[in-house]
Amino acid sequence: MANEERALAALADPTRRIVFERLARGPQAVGELASGLPVSRPAVSQHLAVLKSAGLVVDRADGTRRVYQIDPAGLGPLRAWLDQLWGHALEAFKTEAEREEDT
Repeated sequence: MANEERALAALADPTRRIVFERLARGPQAVGELASGLPVSRPAVSQHLAVLKSAGLVVDRADGTRRVYQIDPAGLGPLRAWLDQLWGHALEAFKTEAEREEDT
């Protein structure tokens, strides 16, 4: 599976998207991420493992805690795929607009 496919599959889960969005605010430990979520800390840890496996987050030890943050390098393949898709969409729009202009 390509990197962008793993990233999209990981972000398909709503809870993982929430965790990922919380990490966009900055590095956080599992307990902080789990606060206010309708899932347990162990469940958040499992979601983080999926995000890490997809290359979207990295972690580091901070005493007895694990602190997670978004991995910018992991976002690269997903962003490149989205940019390519966007480029194709804009080209198709331009072609259609020019076709309508000629009629």
